Amino acid sequence: MTVLERHGTPGGKMRTIDSAAGPVDAGPTVLTMKPVFETLFADVGARLEDHVTLLQEPLLARHFWRDGTQLDLMADHRESLENIGDTFGPTAAQEFDRFCTRARALFEGFDAPMMQTVAPRLGSLTAAVLRRPSLIPAMAPHRTLAQLLDSSFSEPKLAQLFARYATYVGGVPQTSPAILALIWEAERRGVWHVQGGMHRLAQAIAKLAAQKGAVFQYNTHVERIELSDGTPCAVHTNAGRMPVDAVLFNGDPRALATGLLGPDLERVLPSSETTPRSLSAQVQAFSAQVPADFPLAAHNVFFADDPHGEYGPLAKGRLQSDPTLYICAQDRFGGAQPEGQERFEIILNAPPTSDHTPLPPQESAICQTLIFSRLAAFGLIFSPAPDTRTLTGPHGFDALFPASNGSLYGRSPAGMMAAFQRPTARTAMPGLYLVGGGVHPGAGVPMATLCAAHAAAAMISDLNLTSTCPQVATLGGMSTA
Repeated sequence: MTVLERHGTPGGKMRTIDSAAGPVDAGPTVLTMKPVFETLFADVGARLEDHVTLLQEPLLARHFWRDGTQLDLMADHRESLENIGDTFGPTAAQEFDRFCTRARALFEGFDAPMMQTVAPRLGSLTAAVLRRPSLIPAMAPHRTLAQLLDSSFSEPKLAQLFARYATYVGGVPQTSPAILALIWEAERRGVWHVQGGMHRLAQAIAKLAAQKGAVFQYNTHVERIELSDGTPCAVHTNAGRMPVDAVLFNGDPRALATGLLGPDLERVLPSSETTPRSLSAQVQAFSAQVPADFPLAAHNVFFADDPHGEYGPLAKGRLQSDPTLYICAQDRFGGAQPEGQERFEIILNAPPTSDHTPLPPQESAICQTLIFSRLAAFGLIFSPAPDTRTLTGPHGFDALFPASNGSLYGRSPAGMMAAFQRPTARTAMPGLYLVGGGVHPGAGVPMATLCAAHAAAAMISDLNLTSTCPQVATLGGMSTA
């Protein structure tokens, strides 16, 4: 197997940016669903713990509001209940407990028929739900996540907190289905950080794959996929032509649909599988010092003042003026309190771009001002203040991941049927397979890893029918190695 990676290192969106304090994660910051990665390594006779060190975080995230309210959600459910009760009262704690029960039921009910299956089918899912009819009220069909949360919590701040989980898969809570409440259960089951940074996981996977015979070619840009009799026979790169038996494409599926890899591939995916687009982001990765007395944790969320209006601009394709900001303080995992400069990643949700739209003048400076003036209002000051070179926005992500429009999660999760409208690992073209965050079961490092398992199973099944020793070109550059 040959991996053709257009970037200089493995990992795709699991990337880093250099800083005075060392490499800063500028993509995913933590792992959830650890068993997915244990299975990944076990499938090739290895142990995850022999290749990377994962440390579980007792504090899931610290949440800040401008009126001074602060809330810690913990890996221990009882601690979270106690914190919510102390902050918002016993009724809020009871409502949170009921919400957790709902999220757990949804996660357990839809894990097998959705996340663990190669190609979800509405009929199979319906049958699974009918076997567990209690799932019907839990999934709140025909309701959005925002509507579910408004009816679940009498405390608006808690509704605002869990509404943010829609952005984990590139959606806004007002249009995302209520079933996305199950994302909380995935996080509640445990958050781990990779010692040394998330890029260490990508490096470990690439190293193990090389030991198993994979060949990696970095800085290799795939220009088109050549077909013969309707199936891939070669890929053309900046280094030349390479014959193949099959292609596993790890880019944004929209690159195929828009003809970026050849006009003969435009009809492989219907437009409904790649549009509408999910959210993008303005991502700031840098090192600086912060006030020693500011109660910053490893994971922090600074909420917008207006929970009902914060997502309106995003839905209209505009930058928010009153945003919620996420900060990962990479050197504070495990409760550490670093001295001097430390590493930070700040994420501001942003709308995707359109094709060939130039970067608006001063957009980077405007985002920079918005982010740091917003945090200064909470009392959080960074010194030295980073410049715009540490900021990657939608146009930057579109350049890094061609044809994506800067969307970080592929197709939007908006609508009840969105989960069935993503492309799957096996395409309509024999010999062409898909993998990554834009493919079922969806965005996020665990989901992309499950997708890889689906793709591997499909390829093994199909190629064993036609060839006992298939050569496979894996086109990288979008998610994990």
